[in-house]
Amino acid sequence: MLGRIEDLRQGYHRRICRDVLRQKADGTPNNADSSSAASVRLGKGIVKNIGMRTGKKKLAGQTAGHQFEAATKDFLRDAFGLLSHLRPGKWDFSLGGNIRDYEQYLHLSDVRRVVDEHEELRIIFGDYIVTPDIVVCRKPVADSEINKKEVLVNDDGTASHTPLRQANSQADIMHASVSCKWTIRSDRSQNARTEGLNLVRNRKGKTPHIVVVVGEPLPSRIASLAYGTGDIDCVYHFALRELTAAASDNDSDADLLRTLVTGRRLRDISDLPFDLAT
Repeated sequence: MLGRIEDLRQGYHRRICRDVLRQKADGTPNNADSSSAASVRLGKGIVKNIGMRTGKKKLAGQTAGHQFEAATKDFLRDAFGLLSHLRPGKWDFSLGGNIRDYEQYLHLSDVRRVVDEHEELRIIFGDYIVTPDIVVCRKPVADSEINKKEVLVNDDGTASHTPLRQANSQADIMHASVSCKWTIRSDRSQNARTEGLNLVRNRKGKTPHIVVVVGEPLPSRIASLAYGTGDIDCVYHFALRELTAAASDNDSDADLLRTLVTGRRLRDISDLPFDLAT
């Protein structure tokens, strides 16, 4: 009997195979770099180890990336919901959005207005407003809920600034920023690092979880995001077990994956709901 999280993981893979994964006539999947023999070999290995039929409908432009984001958001919402006994509260999972809408970053609206009015400031500050692929946020809590078991707070000046109290702030609290990369091909993929640093530097209050979910099959490209500390909590692969099995016949790929996993820089997508509950 499968655990519920594994059941959701398989459902996540079914949806990705249906809506995101496509294969050429020679079996090369669309998350592999056709100019790299290793990428093609590992990409084919992932598809084989997942063991599900891939979709046939041609995907246009950025569709694969958007579908990957949507499937990942729904998986995280459903899996995190199963952990409500570990992390109670009212939560929302959404695609896109602007960090200025969240409690830690409300002040950026004022900063942005000033920067927009002065061209010389735009040159200095650039575009620092992050638009995460997926946002996980917590809703503020009403005093009636806080006082459910006994009176903990009242209109007596206690806890009068914490954003967790709805009486103090109605803005949602950003709990996590999830960046999704179906492939890692260009320097633009490194934007996830820049976005992570902006989220850390520009916040007032709690730092949200900052993670990246990838579909990239090549370990060296995953390492280009996973190595280092501070700007990204961790990188998660949509099918790490299947990738690890596909890489097992190549010492170099297997060693690099092992280094990333034991170094706590790379985990499977099934780990992410639990990490978000911490």
